[in-house]
Amino acid sequence: MPRPRNRRRIRINPNSYYYKPRGIPLRDLEEIEITLEELEALRLKDHLQLDQKDAAEKMQVSQPTFHRIIKNARQKLASAVVEGKAIKIEKKD
Repeated sequence: MPRPRNRRRIRINPNSYYYKPRGIPLRDLEEIEITLEELEALRLKDHLQLDQKDAAEKMQVSQPTFHRIIKNARQKLASAVVEGKAIKIEKKD
């Protein structure tokens, strides 16, 4: 049985939940879903340009956990941009 997941601190509330290539209907596109924790990691590291240690502290996770989150987020975004997929951001519960 896996260990219960710790709650991450997420301070982003996106205005939009979908991004897609222009001119292609959403129904014709494959989607990639970005979690709110992945979006928060991108915001802290790439948008606010915090170093990984400070960003991990703000999310209240360890630095290796933050690294895994940001790595997954960047892989998903790269795949969406290169392969022309829609990006769906998960909604808060």
